[in-house]
Amino acid sequence: MSYFAHETAVIDEGCVIGEGTKIWHFSHVMPNCTIGERCNIGQNVVVSPEVKLGNNVKIQNNVSLYTGVECEDDVFLGPSMVFTNVTNPRSGVNRRDQYSKTVVKKGASIGANATIVCGHDIGQYAFIGAGAVVTKTVPAYALVVGNPARQIGWMSEYGHRLEFNANGLAVCPESAQEYKLENNLVSRIK
Repeated sequence: MSYFAHETAVIDEGCVIGEGTKIWHFSHVMPNCTIGERCNIGQNVVVSPEVKLGNNVKIQNNVSLYTGVECEDDVFLGPSMVFTNVTNPRSGVNRRDQYSKTVVKKGASIGANATIVCGHDIGQYAFIGAGAVVTKTVPAYALVVGNPARQIGWMSEYGHRLEFNANGLAVCPESAQEYKLENNLVSRIK
């Protein structure tokens, strides 16, 4: 086995788990999941059937990832955040054939206790504040907070708030990477 699973973790049949991944206490990885290399899955995490995780995904304690969720490389999921997978759930109505897909793009971070309503993708390097309730698609590099979540700014790939000048340019204070804001979209200048 090229990954670590705590003795209390449950890993069902048909999962593919990458080298160097760690799965901690009381977590349950359900059938047919794909988990990349060097992931860290904290305590009491549920990874539902057919969920896909890229490389270096960090999942904090008490997170639920339901069928239909896909996280690309370098995603951070904060403590007790949750994804939904049905827009109109009812206990007496089976909607297993109506799961909506949600993709969390490379490098995005989702804060503690945030909720991502299904069918709304999270753009690369977006930053979802703690407790936010995301009810619409979030653009790349966006900073969103609140309930319902609203955008209040832009973030660098290193997790710093970007301040754009009159020419629509910003520089990350930690990495010195440069960014351009154009037509209400941010891109990194290579």
